[in-house]
Amino acid sequence: GEYTCTFTYSAQGGTNEQWQMNIGVSEDNLFFSCSVWRPQGKSYLFFTQFKAEVKGAKIEYAMAYSQAAVGGQSDVPLKQEEFETTETTVSHREGKFRFELSKLMIVAKTPHDEL
Repeated sequence: GEYTCTFTYSAQGGTNEQWQMNIGVSEDNLFFSCSVWRPQGKSYLFFTQFKAEVKGAKIEYAMAYSQAAVGGQSDVPLKQEEFETTETTVSHREGKFRFELSKLMIVAKTPHDEL
């Protein structure tokens, strides 16, 4: 539709890893969400960089995780210094990112006309 989410990355290693991407719009059409993750939990890819970009909405909240929740364990968030968020992108921070990524979540606010 009118919203897109693009995930680009550069990584090494990790054979046959299964990843999923979900995109959704809230019932009231005010929020757009985009998630990319590895359902098995931890990824063994060595990420040198990553960037998620949304079009048609402005990012309200974003979080990146080194490990996704699986088997009773919780998500393990990256340290705030490892990634940066702008109105439309979430990306690794050069020199601070520790090469681990297993999940990325974005919630963006859609533009809407006030009555």
